Amino acid sequence: MNAPIAPDPVSFPLIVRTFAPGWPAAVMGTGAFALTTLHFSHQLPVLAGLAWVLHWFNLALFALISIPWLLRWVIAWPAVVASFRHPVAANFYPSYAIAILVLAAQLRAFGGHDAAALVAWWLGVALLFSLTLAVLISIFQGEHVNLDHITPGIFIPPVALVLIPVAGAPLLAVQPEVLRDLALTINAIGLGSGIFMYMALLALAFHRFYVHKRLPPTMAPTFWINLAPLGVTVVSVLNLVAATPFAGDKAPYLMAVFLLWGFGAFWLVLALLFTWSVRKIAQLPFSLTWWAFTFPLGAFTLGSQRLSEVTGLTTPLAFGWLAWALLAAIWTLTLVKTISGVASGRLFQPHP
Repeated sequence: MNAPIAPDPVSFPLIVRTFAPGWPAAVMGTGAFALTTLHFSHQLPVLAGLAWVLHWFNLALFALISIPWLLRWVIAWPAVVASFRHPVAANFYPSYAIAILVLAAQLRAFGGHDAAALVAWWLGVALLFSLTLAVLISIFQGEHVNLDHITPGIFIPPVALVLIPVAGAPLLAVQPEVLRDLALTINAIGLGSGIFMYMALLALAFHRFYVHKRLPPTMAPTFWINLAPLGVTVVSVLNLVAATPFAGDKAPYLMAVFLLWGFGAFWLVLALLFTWSVRKIAQLPFSLTWWAFTFPLGAFTLGSQRLSEVTGLTTPLAFGWLAWALLAAIWTLTLVKTISGVASGRLFQPHP
């Protein structure tokens, strides 16, 4: 009988070398939690304090995660190349750019720091297009992706693209005049590209769900990722329409996002049932993929809040409260387990 392999002693070089590209998902989920909590604090003022705590915590979390995430590109380049060529892990690289765009929305919402938000938005946009295009070219030029590798993680690049107008559209009013037209065009490129890529990748994901073996339990949380492009697109479309003078009659846009939000509400119920069905036949072992629960729930909550705000409908808001309650519970549990995994060093052990 083989003796169990002793874990590698945790050191800073080990942390940098094994630092997963999806760690910024923690910033994405926490930022969405902060933004949705701030919005609901207008109805329930007691939540305002929690929203601000989440905001400052997320800024610190981003700074902390950035150190090993960026150093890995410098002192562990072979590990970066290996994970960038991995058919599943590569999809998580744009999460760092998404995190920056989420921070841009936070900086604008918490205290109205428009100048800082503009810097974060432009930086996030540049990094986002670079990482997304690099991931897509790597996939298109290789032959290393098969149906086993198709998970809802493939939605992450389009999620990143449709996120651009969440902060980008409201920031058009404070963009320098010389950059305003360019910024508006970038918002449109991001939203348009993201929507059509999402539609194509959704068909690919459904192909896997229907005709291939089920997702492994460790990847089950990624099933929730589909909520992210649905919720974010609702916010982005409404924000861009509001900031674009030539949009004209708003009714068609409202009907379009209402239908899109409806799919999101359906997927929220489906995701709950799917996770419950997986839990009945297998354990859901903790891993960093648990953060895939958080940002999608936050995105759907934001979409529900925005739709209710512009239409006056109360049912989307009720769904938003449900999603926010789930987000609060799952975010807390995931954070506790993440801290435990960091303290024990388990999250920094090389994968066999």
